Amino acid sequence: MSDKKGGAAGEVVLRRARAEDDAALGELLVNAYVSAYAVKMPQVVVTEERKRDLRAVAEKRALAIVLVAEEGGRVVGTVALWPPGAKGSEAWVEGACDLRHLATDPATHGRGLSRLLLDEAERLAFEELAAPAICLHVRRGNEGVRRLYESRGYVRDEPGDLDYPSVSLMAFVKRRE
Repeated sequence: MSDKKGGAAGEVVLRRARAEDDAALGELLVNAYVSAYAVKMPQVVVTEERKRDLRAVAEKRALAIVLVAEEGGRVVGTVALWPPGAKGSEAWVEGACDLRHLATDPATHGRGLSRLLLDEAERLAFEELAAPAICLHVRRGNEGVRRLYESRGYVRDEPGDLDYPSVSLMAFVKRRE
């Protein structure tokens, strides 16, 4: 993984997030989630509380590995990976990482940025952290996101489902090969 700032136009650089990225990443997450739900699940309202949670990038970086996809010096994607046993992890498999907050700038959709971010997060989980699995949750009814993860080898694992008053989440796991 590169850790350089910038890069030529069209070149995507993957690196770990830094404090100076927090505001841009927070806005990217909010914009990505709001625009995706508006198109794919218009019944979903992204509440102000959820927006605050998405914008809490500094707090997330203190607990998780937050990756950035950058193009031409601009943040265009992100994903977060909680290491095994990290505070706030929602992983239900012993020793697993917890993957969350995958988002790309809506203007970059269809260019493979999600694939690049997931490739790196999975590499970190399985190779550097030696986790036996990666756990994640998908909002019930979000079929496009479910298909994305299933196409990458994640399988439905109902014991990890989470049901909150405001949202039901389906659990998926990918085990190290």
